[in-house]
Amino acid sequence: MSLVTTHVLDTATGKPAAGIAVRFERQDGSLLAEGATDDDGRIRDLGPDTLAPGVYRLIFDTGSYLGPEAFFPDVTIAFRIVDGTSHHHVPVLLSPFAYSTYRGS
Repeated sequence: MSLVTTHVLDTATGKPAAGIAVRFERQDGSLLAEGATDDDGRIRDLGPDTLAPGVYRLIFDTGSYLGPEAFFPDVTIAFRIVDGTSHHHVPVLLSPFAYSTYRGS
């Protein structure tokens, strides 16, 4: 399992959001990894298993999932890694007009 994982749940349907493209970047925009959520809405292998402390971003292509009229065409979540060897799980709860996130386990 990579150091950073994610999970997207479509709260409007109550089901995992499969097929959402996700980019994992450093704060400066340099790409570390990219992938897409699986049938369970998860990406378990996204990038390295260690990282330098710093600020990173996950960018979710929610427009492709929600459609061309999506209010949020993408969702960007910036987060800080202090311990570059500790697992960081960043879930997203998504609906057509709202999203939320938290540090998961």
